[in-house]
Amino acid sequence: MSDHFTSRDWNALDDDEFRHIAAAFFEQHVPRHLRHLSRRPRWAEVRDWYLTLSGHGWLVPNWPKEWGGMGLTQSKILVYLEELERSGAPRVMDQGLMNIGPLLIARGTDEQRRRFLPKILSGEHTWCQGYSEPNAGSDLASLRTEARIEGDEFVINGQKIWTSVAFDATHMFALVRTDKTVKKQAGISFVMIDMRQSGVTVRPIRNIAGHEELCEVFLDNVRTPVANMVGELNDGWNVAKALLGFERIWSGSPRQSMLALLRLQKLAQASGKVHDPVFADKFAQVTMDVLDSAAAYERFALIMRTGGSFGFEVSMLKIWATETCQRVTELMVDAAGDLGALSGDVDVDGEEMDILYPFLECRAFTIYGGSSQVQRNIVSKNVLDLPS
Repeated sequence: MSDHFTSRDWNALDDDEFRHIAAAFFEQHVPRHLRHLSRRPRWAEVRDWYLTLSGHGWLVPNWPKEWGGMGLTQSKILVYLEELERSGAPRVMDQGLMNIGPLLIARGTDEQRRRFLPKILSGEHTWCQGYSEPNAGSDLASLRTEARIEGDEFVINGQKIWTSVAFDATHMFALVRTDKTVKKQAGISFVMIDMRQSGVTVRPIRNIAGHEELCEVFLDNVRTPVANMVGELNDGWNVAKALLGFERIWSGSPRQSMLALLRLQKLAQASGKVHDPVFADKFAQVTMDVLDSAAAYERFALIMRTGGSFGFEVSMLKIWATETCQRVTELMVDAAGDLGALSGDVDVDGEEMDILYPFLECRAFTIYGGSSQVQRNIVSKNVLDLPS
């Protein structure tokens, strides 16, 4: 790809023109064998794809150009992500790209930006998120991992859990307790930790589908320089909230429901269920549910595209999208009959497909990013003004 291409002003194009270019780029470059995977790949599998994106200047659409990004507007970031997902591209190690990188650009020191950002782009540093702990999931402010200052370093002890792909991460950004004498949100700091040191133990957690994506991480007298703290001491709660950004709307994206609906349609055609009037009625209902979810998402996406903002009502989007996906996969298992109880690829009239994994995977969707119960409380108190 030429320097002219990588330095192009993408924002000078209208969204339709950029969508066409993005779709063509991903069609050309996404490795065929990695498209539409039913699992999250390991870093070794996607490293070359990551470096392809980086080499062409397409790795970080949301970073400013001066730090190696595409400098896209909100509108074009959404187009980029939509076309990336449409292509079936595999998920890469993205915590550095989507979370800690933008946070350092916005709130880090010049030294932190110079030290960490280039190594994210080169793939030398891969990141995981150290937030959740045992008994501190949805109530994250109850975290107990402690950090004390010794000289110019933090000494950290504690445990993190549900840490995605920690086994492939060189670094972790984490919330740690640095003051136990104040209210729980006020005594937390945000630090960056090199995981390539003694005292860091990573143990994969095998999920019900037999995959190992999540991990627990034990920190035993682990050290990190005070210079690796983002923001001020004990202000980590506010720093962490700055990471939300697109996460609020992307947890409500209909992409998973749409993918599940395509799999359900493929199953119905292969098994002959498509001719069953009872199934057809249920299929029509979940199809309308997915389209309703997509329409709601587009409403919020349009607000972002036009520079607007939204508040607590975005929680409804997350509930809607994740519970819709669960209903689609429930129908898929039901329609598969006995095959729906088998793990791995099964043969459906000559078509190989994994029926059970999508069902199991989306059980977690209503928990991560704030459980549906928490989101409903947010909506009832802050949108509907109901008594708590």
